Order: sequence, then C-alpha cells, then structure tokens
Amino acid sequence: MASTDQSPTLEILVRTPEELSIWTGPPFANGQPGVKLEKVSCVNAKFSDDGSRLMVTKSNSVISIYDCKSAKEIRSFEVPNVTSAILSPCGTFLQTFQKPSAPQEKNVTLWKTENGDPVYQHSQKNLTKTTWPAIQFSSNEATACRMATNEVQFFDTRDFSKGIIDRLRVPGVSAIELSSAPGSHVAAYVPESKGIPACVQIFPCGNASQSQAVARRSFFRCSTTQLKWNHGSTGLLVLVQSDVDKTNQSYYGESKLFYLTIDGKHEGLVPLSKEGPVHDAQWSYSGLEFAVVYGFMPAKATLFDKKCNPLLELGTGPYNTIRWNPKGKFLCLAGFGNLPGDMVFWDYADKKQLAATKAEWSVTSEWSPDGRYFMTATTAPRLQVDNGIKIFHYNGSLYFTKMFDKLFQADWKPEPADKFGDITELIKSLNLGKVEDKKPSGPGPKSAEASNKLSSTNPPAQKPAAYRPPHAKNAAAVQAELLGIGESSPAGSMSKNALRNKKKREKQKEKKAASDANS
Repeated sequence: MASTDQSPTLEILVRTPEELSIWTGPPFANGQPGVKLEKVSCVNAKFSDDGSRLMVTKSNSVISIYDCKSAKEIRSFEVPNVTSAILSPCGTFLQTFQKPSAPQEKNVTLWKTENGDPVYQHSQKNLTKTTWPAIQFSSNEATACRMATNEVQFFDTRDFSKGIIDRLRVPGVSAIELSSAPGSHVAAYVPESKGIPACVQIFPCGNASQSQAVARRSFFRCSTTQLKWNHGSTGLLVLVQSDVDKTNQSYYGESKLFYLTIDGKHEGLVPLSKEGPVHDAQWSYSGLEFAVVYGFMPAKATLFDKKCNPLLELGTGPYNTIRWNPKGKFLCLAGFGNLPGDMVFWDYADKKQLAATKAEWSVTSEWSPDGRYFMTATTAPRLQVDNGIKIFHYNGSLYFTKMFDKLFQADWKPEPADKFGDITELIKSLNLGKVEDKKPSGPGPKSAEASNKLSSTNPPAQKPAAYRPPHAKNAAAVQAELLGIGESSPAGSMSKNALRNKKKREKQKEKKAASDANS
C-alpha cells in the first residue's frame, strides 16, 4: 500500500463552454488550484477509467488522446460526423459512433490509440443508453462483448481481426451488462412480450455458446432496467422501473429492486421496509455491501451486506443520492436534482454521523480517489445560473468554492484507490478539528450550558408573524372608526360619522328599553 508521501497528486478536469483545463490538487497552495493543462479548445472530454488517458473531442470532428502523466497529446483521430466517443477502461481503444449516411454502413469503429489504426467495425442504427458503448470491456480489458439481435457476441481483445470468437444465444435480448472486475459473467435483460414476463439472466462468459444461466429472475410491469454488478462479480442489483404505477401512489411510476447472485443462492427482492420508489442503489467499492435510498419522501436509507441482510439504518430525509468513499469507511447521503441539496456524511464503519450540510443546486457529485474530499458541481445545461464547484472535506466542512459564468463539467481524474495510503492516515494529514452539523440531524437533549451560551451570544430569532394582505393590515382600525367599536378610545379621537352612529345606537337602545318597560 502506498504511503501518503508517495501518493499520486489529485487532479480535476474543468470544462467551460469553449475550453478545458486540468487543475492540480487539492490540497491547494495559497488556497488556489495549480494548472497542469490549460485552455484546450473542445466540446467534450472524458478520462479513461484508470486515469491513464484523456479523450478530448474538438469542434471539427477531431478527437485527441492525451497522456495524463505528461499532459501531452499522443494521438489525433479525424472522424467525420462523430456523434459519440469513449475510451476503453485502460485507454487502449477508442470507440466512435458516426451518424450513418447509408443503410448497413459500418459506423461504429474501434481504434487502437497506440497507432491510430481501426481494429474492428460494425453497423448500428441508433444510439441509446442500452446500446452505447456498443462494445463493453471488463476493467482489465481481458473480456469484450457486444449485444446483437438475439445474441451476445464475444471478441479476443488481443486480436480483434479474428472477429466474433463466441456467441451466446439470448432470444429477445435488449440490454446487457458485462461484469467489470473480473469480466467473468454477463447479465442479459429480455423485456415482456406477448404475455411472457420480462427477465434478467446471468451467464458465465467462458465457452459462452455452451453456457446455461446460473441465475434468473422474471417480473411483470417493467419499462426499463438498470443492471449493477459489484466488485468481484458475485452479485447483481437489478433496478426495475415501470412508467405507470397501477396503485396510483406515484406519478412517476413504480420501481422494484432485485438482487441476484452467481451461485444462485439469492434471486429475489431486496427487503425494503418503506413503500415508494427506489431513488438510488449503489455498491461499495469493496463489493461487500450496498446502500439503497427508497420510499416516499422523506426517503429512507439502508445498508445491506452481500447476503441482502440489513446492516445499518441511515435514517430518513430529503435524499435521493448515495456516494461511497473509494477508500471505504465513509459515505455521503444527499438530495440533489429537484431536492434542496441536503448532505449527510457518515462513518459507516463506526456507525456514526459525522456532519450534515448543504450543496444547493448540485448536478454532479463524487469523492476524490484518495477519499479525503467530496466535490459537487452545478453545471450547464441543467442549470444556467450559479454554476460552480464546491469541495468539502470528508467530514462535511467546506474547503474550496469557485464560481463560473458557465460550467459544463467538473470531474476527478480517476486513480486506483490502492495507490493511496490508509484512509485513517490520510485524514490525519488534514489536521481537521471536530466539525459541528450545520443542520441538526434530529431532536435531542440540550445542556443548560449550551442553552445559556446560545441566549447570551445569539438570542433566538423571533418566529415570523403570519402573512396578512395589505388591505387587512388596518382593517381593525377602519372598522372601529366607522362603527365606533373602540369603547376605550376617547371621544375626541373618533370621527364625526363614528360619533353620529354611536348616538343612533344609544337612542335605539333607550327606545327599546322604554317599550319593554311599558309592556
């Protein structure tokens, strides 16, 4: 394990409307980030999963590959009408999708970044979340496959010129997910058809043509699915979503979370204790536990082990996002998007909450590779105002803020977590004191000393009065003036009309009293 002194430097990619830069840090010298790569004109940029390469798409259909260690351009590709591009996990291959100009045109190309040669091509009609990237790789690039009509095709990553080396027959398949570490299994989703329920199946990748499903789960009312493998490729979370909720409890449809294991010991629902949608479900980096945010607002958050047993309840609140610390130990529970941006930082190893704070209007959020910092960003085009970056310490204290007129992207450069030291040593190097919650986590007893301190230094704010429309603010005074209701007010302060009305009422009372006496 690397020591703190030998750990790689953290880097952040920042992209504005016309250019990108790469910052060094945190920690920042003099409170401001250093700049490693400055003002590269581009329309898009993306790191490879291992952080060794950076792909930069420029406006004239030119894609440049940079070496992240030297920050130098090492290869350039000119791809006309390119719509999308992505690097393989180790940066060995570049995959591009071009808008097809003719039927059966081979518009998906796999390029070797080392020499710029195309190694494989095929035809693909459209680009969707389930069909891109067209060729999926395991994290070490030892396994590669793609979804075709009624089958999954496998390739030899050392020699793509061999073409398809194996085929897995899956009638009706519409989405697949290759396990990444290791690439030993592939999950396939088949939607509902003619009264037959939808299903998710898990197949081993070795000798795929002879493979039988090692796990299977069927379900009705499914519009889309998300397939999420753990690290170690032993478990799969299947988030099933339907556009329509037949119980009419949710406008956004209904969702269910299933858990499947490759040994077939678990093929059922995750036991969630609150009704409502599943907002987020994420595996920890170790692959030994996962967390789920679920239920109608205020949502509930629970940690489960890989046997699907609850480990820890994280409480309820306006949350829809989970972010695991890559070094373990910590976790951030947040509410972004249409929620107000509440964030709660947990030390889940010690089962205690560290702090609660806010990052309003955040669009993206992620932990740094060393686990010491948490970055949120407000970006366009999702939000056109208040664009900026906030960096927090692991315990929720705000470390750095920078605002932009327009910000499109803010990403950490990926680094393997094992390149950094132990998390307990890393956080000691920050020399942070105890951070108090900016937002109380719940009701609790207060000491007399604390309450005295509060009253002496910061007197409690008065509760705001209820809203009254302008025409009603002086209604009582006007009524008293017209009707003479204010008995305690001196006669000299009443208007002539009020005095006249008062005398009329007194005369009517006297007449009534006299008539009652005569009768």
